[in-house]
Amino acid sequence: MLPPQTGGGTALAETASGTTSAPLLPSRPPRLLPAAVAIAVIVAALFAGGYYLESRRSHQFSADTTGPRTLAVLPFRNLREDPQTDFLGFSLADALITKLAYISALTVRPSSSVERYRNQTIDPQKVAADLKVGILLTGSFIKDGDDLRITTQLIDVKPDKILWQDSFDTKFDKLLTVQDRVSEQIIQGLQLTLSPAEAKRLKPQAPINPKAYEYYLRGVDLYSLNDFLAAITMLEKSTSIEPGYAPAWAYLGRAYATNASLQFGGHENYGKARVAFEKAIALDPALVSPRVYMANLLTDTGSVEQSVPLLREAIQNSPNNAEAHWELGYAYRFGGMLPQAVTESELARRLDPQVKVNSSAMNAYLYLGEYDKFLQSLPVNDSPYILFYRGFAEYYAGRMQEAATDFDRAFKEDPSLMQAAIGRALSYAISNDNAAGLALLRQTEEKIEKLGVSDAEGIYKVAQAYAVLGDRASSQRMLRRSVEGGFFCYPYFESDPLLNNLRREREFAEITAQARARHEQFKARFF
Repeated sequence: MLPPQTGGGTALAETASGTTSAPLLPSRPPRLLPAAVAIAVIVAALFAGGYYLESRRSHQFSADTTGPRTLAVLPFRNLREDPQTDFLGFSLADALITKLAYISALTVRPSSSVERYRNQTIDPQKVAADLKVGILLTGSFIKDGDDLRITTQLIDVKPDKILWQDSFDTKFDKLLTVQDRVSEQIIQGLQLTLSPAEAKRLKPQAPINPKAYEYYLRGVDLYSLNDFLAAITMLEKSTSIEPGYAPAWAYLGRAYATNASLQFGGHENYGKARVAFEKAIALDPALVSPRVYMANLLTDTGSVEQSVPLLREAIQNSPNNAEAHWELGYAYRFGGMLPQAVTESELARRLDPQVKVNSSAMNAYLYLGEYDKFLQSLPVNDSPYILFYRGFAEYYAGRMQEAATDFDRAFKEDPSLMQAAIGRALSYAISNDNAAGLALLRQTEEKIEKLGVSDAEGIYKVAQAYAVLGDRASSQRMLRRSVEGGFFCYPYFESDPLLNNLRREREFAEITAQARARHEQFKARFF
């Protein structure tokens, strides 16, 4: 489990990238009714699941009916300079995103794609282009004592047309009603036809303790700001007051797991995460998010066979969930089902072009030897993580000078990143300085041991670098650890040219036989 925008393997050090803009506030708050407040919700982009259930559309809300219906729910903008209520902006939008994700006629951008817009004025055309959506719901909020006023505005971007707008007052201790009312407005305003299951899923939630819900929203906001320890504190308070609220358990598990991955070796938190996810699923079997988070945890900790059923169930409940499709592709990759991994990853990116775009790569293309397709799938940025993968594909393609340049840049940017260290070792191999490369790999292996890194796919790459640099014994040791850790992508092992130095070794044959057996069991069970 990587930081919130990531998916897949644990690196030695990898921080979530992104910038936070200062809030843009009006010179003075708008006038309120005596007992009210103003919240404006920025909600964006409804898009038709061009892949799923076209017949469920009962009404086209845009003059352009050729594209999919896309919805991006942006953080609510706080119109009053009040740090005590800023948490509402992102967390209420997140709650709305979660609720709308069950509508098969829509694809809703995940919270990770929209959090960068918190407390900002926006240009709807630019935001829609960045998120690749056609509809935006914009707004703002103010809290006045115990009163809130929610104002929403749904914009069809291409004709620059307001589809509807609304304001309503509520009490601060009735925050749970916000997501219900706004989602109902969106459905009615777009005249969407829901299936019976969707209609049941979108019914207003049963009331919960207001303080527990406030702690939940605060925890969601803190998680999005990468303050995982503080998020855990808030979410633990929420679940202690209201132990029957499944979304709080789901986010608590996510916070535990992410914090464990950043602390490397936080096995206690991994255990807590699993318990929290199990509670969330038991409380609400149809809730998608804990299944997706739990599946990522299981894949990363050696139990990929358990992750696949969870993800297939999540997709059945929410067929347009890009993150669920991505994680299923990730799981298939670990099990060696590479064409299927490509299919799921490509579908995820069609549903949401930004899903995992900066933190997880379409490695299945790389493992299939389709290096140009892999390079084309990478985002255009120079983060150390992406620089490593760009260099890795160039290395495979035989463009050694380009590979060395990218490897060295990645290592310069973040020498503590496991992938960057592996790339630097391969760069040493390119320059025939095997001794320096092996010294760096041994330092990296020591960190893996000390910190309890459980990224089996990343450990496989350490084995590859050892093999390239000629240390067969170390390569086989790390390869065995990778397979035993749950990465048994046998078709890749069988053809990987970076392991050619090992192919006459008896131990290599034993390790690959172990990988093949588990791969065949995986294939027989799921395909």
